[in-house]
Amino acid sequence: MATHFNTVAWAAGGSIYEVNIRQYTPEGTFKAFQQHLPRLKDMGITIIWLMPITPISEAKRQGSLGSYYACSSYTTINPEFGTLEDFKELVSATHDLGLKIIIDWVANHTGYDHHWTAEKPDYYIKDEVGNFTEKNGWEDVIDLDFSNQNMQSELMNAMQYWVRACNIDGFRCDMAHLVPLSFWKEARLHCDAVKKLFWLAECEEEKYHDVFDVSYSWAWMHATEKYFKHNGTLHDVITILHQYSQYPPGSKKLFFTSNHDENSWNGTEYEKFNGAAKALAVFTCTWDGMPLIYSGQESPNYKRIDFFDKDLIQWQEPIQLHQFYKALLSLNKHKAITHAETFILPVTNNQVLAYFRKKEEEVVLVLLNLSSEYRTIVEVNHEWLKGPFTSLFSKLTYQFSGNQTFELQANEYIVYHHPSLKI
Repeated sequence: MATHFNTVAWAAGGSIYEVNIRQYTPEGTFKAFQQHLPRLKDMGITIIWLMPITPISEAKRQGSLGSYYACSSYTTINPEFGTLEDFKELVSATHDLGLKIIIDWVANHTGYDHHWTAEKPDYYIKDEVGNFTEKNGWEDVIDLDFSNQNMQSELMNAMQYWVRACNIDGFRCDMAHLVPLSFWKEARLHCDAVKKLFWLAECEEEKYHDVFDVSYSWAWMHATEKYFKHNGTLHDVITILHQYSQYPPGSKKLFFTSNHDENSWNGTEYEKFNGAAKALAVFTCTWDGMPLIYSGQESPNYKRIDFFDKDLIQWQEPIQLHQFYKALLSLNKHKAITHAETFILPVTNNQVLAYFRKKEEEVVLVLLNLSSEYRTIVEVNHEWLKGPFTSLFSKLTYQFSGNQTFELQANEYIVYHHPSLKI
């Protein structure tokens, strides 16, 4: 009989904030980041995701500090970030604010000088001459051998350690699709036996939802980027969204305009999306899924952050997009977003995405002009658009008749919600 996993109830209406500890503060420590928790709580974040907290291999290290994703141990803390006690304190401080905290888990590979390489070399895949190797073209890591049951057991025990010792709330699993689904199934049973956790997969294979609660929306992001480079259409984007809607019940997709990989390697949301970065942020928080915000996006952050060296986020004071995200994340907690049906409106302009989200009396209308065209006219004729509606951002309330014309400026976003939603 297939094992069925249920998503933890606290994840409903949740939003994830990805923390790059190294670049977040001049100190680059857990303690320094901890001071930001009240601000993130006020912004509406519910789940803190820390990039890997484990120590980084020195052998074949990239740059001066190396990649977070090339670990030398699965069960110790990167000393650059502080001590185990510092981390436990961060977890407690997060919980004290009513937030949850998940850690990044890299199961597919380790760094070259992970202690297993000396102690248990049979835990690794070897090439034809017996050397450690890897399959994906990464220079600083080597692949684990998932045909080795002892390795699998020890890896699961390492995951369970962080739940038992530090009371974490879940895992974001790096390159989850490179690891057999059978391993993740056992790992979830193993860890959930200690505490029910939240499981996020960096993966876009539907079958992985047999284990994971939320998976990445790479296909959406790539199609969106192609649209802005004039290599694709909005129809292509909508087709992918339709495919996502066919996923098994309870499955959620993670929507984002940036993350650590995208920012460092492919450019900021301001480079990629031709002025529509904020409109797409609105999408990520109002579509059926879970939104992710990356360190500094609320600032906003206009630079690519170095991956392997110290490169501090350039924080703007005050945080310019704090209220923007606070409004969106407040809306995101309502059933009109979390448990709603979605209706894409037919519009004459093929550069506008217009849709309703609705659950019972709660209705949200979203209009996104994903173009640099000024004075774009959108006509909405629908019975759901009757009565009073409040603008999410201006807070002004209007009376709509069911047949309404809207004018959008270049890259403009408009969100109206029924006044019954207390934002």
